[in-house]
Amino acid sequence: MAIETIPNDIVYRSKLPDIPIPKHLPLHSYCLHNKNHSSSKPCIIDGATGDIYTFADVELNARRVASGLNKLGIQQGDVIMLLLPNSPAFAFAFLGASFRGAMTTAANPFFTPAEILKQAKASKAKLIITLACYYDKVKDLSSSSDDVHDIKLMCVDSPPDPSCLHFSELLQADENDMPEVDISPDDAVALPYSSGTTGLPKGVMLTHKGLVTSVAQQVDGENPNLYYSTDDVVLCVLPLFHIYSLNSVLLCGLRAGAAILMMNKFEIVSLLGLIDKYKVSIAPIVPPIVLAIAEFPDLDKYDLSSIRVLKCGGAPLGKELEDTVRAKFPNVTLGQD
Repeated sequence: MAIETIPNDIVYRSKLPDIPIPKHLPLHSYCLHNKNHSSSKPCIIDGATGDIYTFADVELNARRVASGLNKLGIQQGDVIMLLLPNSPAFAFAFLGASFRGAMTTAANPFFTPAEILKQAKASKAKLIITLACYYDKVKDLSSSSDDVHDIKLMCVDSPPDPSCLHFSELLQADENDMPEVDISPDDAVALPYSSGTTGLPKGVMLTHKGLVTSVAQQVDGENPNLYYSTDDVVLCVLPLFHIYSLNSVLLCGLRAGAAILMMNKFEIVSLLGLIDKYKVSIAPIVPPIVLAIAEFPDLDKYDLSSIRVLKCGGAPLGKELEDTVRAKFPNVTLGQD
């Protein structure tokens, strides 16, 4: 009797062509150098100030940050920590670190000093970029442990202490005054912290190749998971210190050539006003924001007709709430991650 052998690996292939994934490119090059990009097109919109940065502005500022990091002694393979809300500075710093060959770890600004210390210590951060209102949480960091030393502190707004650096020192650096960096696809570029399913938060080393592949799977190819286009305005209200927002909103938006509208905090009236003003078409949100929108009594005062996709993630969306949203936005594609 013949014995049938079962192959160890079974590969299921899509009927669609393979997605070309340029895994040899550094993350910043992949995201910023799409042939469909227009350098003069809006890239990042600061919802708090109304400032608009084109793709050319974003790349220039990122290169200047990279040069400034080099002058501060940040070397390839070093880690910087961002203790910031959503802002253009967050994007400039993250992309600048990528240009420099450094890694970025981001932390929730509402963390306690002990939580910040733990992440700074574990990641071996050399520089912390934050706001003056959070300075008290980090000002004693270098003296709090023998394992944490030589950490430079920098504020995006007015530094509360003469020893604290200002972010303008990075933005005013000469973008051409930086040595060439040989970045390997396997070099880490991001170091988010996650508890996974159990235990305390742990660092997750994400490489250039890994994030390029992740973004390509979402927005590239003939049948992308996220249908972002150069005509879209993508809402960025979810915190960039979470990988969901960093990956699927900022990086995917950059790659697709969309405009990214940044909100530094969630507030329902401001949210609806910004959607109306800037004609947001893609809204990645979470169930509490969906609930706030669905229950807002004066929703009709705002023109939300520009929204074509509501993308909800982070937690399941209950059927009752989903039905309410579909009734209020009958022409919108509702997606759940």
